This record gives sequence, structure tokens and C-alpha cells, in this order.
Amino acid sequence: MSDMIAKLQYYFTFPFVQYAMIVGLLIALCSSLLGVTLVLKRFSFIGDGLSHVAFGAMAVAIVTGITNQMLIIMPVTVASAILLLRTGQNTKRKGDAAVAMISVGALALGYMLINIFSKSANVAGDVCSTLFGSTSILTLTKAEVWLCIALAAIVIAIFVLFYNKIFAVTFDESFSKATGVKSDIYNLVIAIITAVIIVLAMNLVGSLLISALIIFPALSAMRVFKSFLSVIICSAVISVICAGAGMMISILLSTPVGSTIVTADIAVFLIFWIISLFKRG
Repeated sequence: MSDMIAKLQYYFTFPFVQYAMIVGLLIALCSSLLGVTLVLKRFSFIGDGLSHVAFGAMAVAIVTGITNQMLIIMPVTVASAILLLRTGQNTKRKGDAAVAMISVGALALGYMLINIFSKSANVAGDVCSTLFGSTSILTLTKAEVWLCIALAAIVIAIFVLFYNKIFAVTFDESFSKATGVKSDIYNLVIAIITAVIIVLAMNLVGSLLISALIIFPALSAMRVFKSFLSVIICSAVISVICAGAGMMISILLSTPVGSTIVTADIAVFLIFWIISLFKRG
């Protein structure tokens, strides 16, 4: 045990590990806040769809040789979030069908572009690391860390300031419209914030595992708690703890960061599920 603590202390002397931990915890916190709303609105797979869109946008950035990939990935993902919201409200095309169309199309086009135009000698390795998480979380610059801190602060501030409106839109959108709440605007804000979190989380868990980061903490909290506020607080605590534990375990055991974090989330979900069974019994 002392050897493991000593190893962690040694690694945390390096700035890149400190940066990774800060960004990882902030992404986990923001993901948990939006996760509760997305699960209750039955739009959980928006994270999955937008992550595939982000992968496609990243493929375009790689092919065109753009150094700052965020210039393409962020606007495309935000635009897709707005499109998903609008399409999901169309009675002819339900939300789940819209997610399927956009996510599968973007994933297929992105993979095709990388295979045709990529100059890398290890295309399969690059794609795999992008989909399931890579070491890019350990190569963050100080500017990228500050950008993540600023975006996370904006997400948290918006959620706190408009908590009552988000609560109303989440539980009864029709009633909130009747009482004068501009639910379309708040749905748009939720979609844009989700897109921002998806782009940030790609470096942490990879594009295929982002949905787990959003959904599992919320589902775990819902097994035990019933009120909206208590579920959000519990979800945030679970998400931050699992992210921190997952990153430390990945350092000690040399396992993939994203997969380790998601595994920790699954383990906590099973624990909360067992607790809920005892409460019912």
C-alpha cells in the first residue's frame, strides 16, 4: 500500500499529471450535471450521437491538416446538437432516429476520410485511441487547461443560475410553456452545453465512452435518491470520485484512462443498485 501511495506521489509531481487530473475532474462534474437532465428527458443517447459527430469533425481536421482541431470540432458539434434538438421535435422524425442518423453517418464518414487521406502509418491505432480514449489527456498544455477551466465554470454557472428553469423544462415541458417559461431557449442551452462537454470529454474517455460518463452517475444516484436536487448532488459526487479513482488506478496499473473510469462508474452503479434493493426490501 505504501508503495502505491509513493508511486502516486511521484507521478503527481509532474505538471502533465496534475493538468490531467484537474481537467478530468472538471469534465466529470459537468457531465454529471447535464446527465441527470438528459436521462430524465429520455435523450440519453445525445451524448453518443454528438461524440460520433465530434469524431467525424476531428477526421476532417486531420485530413485538412488543421493544427487546432477545436476550431472545427466545437462549431460542428454545437451545430449538430442544435440540429438534433430541432429534428427530435419533428413528429415525422423522432429524437432517437435523429441521433441514429447523424451519429452513424458522422462516424462512417470520419472513418472513411481517415483511411483514405490520413498520412499516419498507424491508422487503426489512431482510430482506436480516439474512440476509446488515448494519452492526449496527458499531453495537455497550460492554455488548454485554462480553456477547460473557463468552459467548466461557464457550464456550472449556467446550471446554477437557471436551475429552476432547467428543472421545469426537464420534468414538464408543456406545463413550463404554459406558465411562460421559454422552454425552447433552455432546451437549446442544454444542447449547446452538452456539445461543449462532449468535445472536452473526448480527450478523457474517447468518443465511444462519453455516454457512460454522462449516464452512469445519474442512473446510480436515481437508484437511491428521488428528489431532483439530491440526485444531481449525488451524481456529481459519484462522477468526480469515479473519475479521480479511475485516473489514479490507470496510473498504478497502466490501464486505459477512459475504460478505467467507466469501469469505476459501472462498479458504483452496481453498489447503488444493491443498496436500492435493500431499501425496497
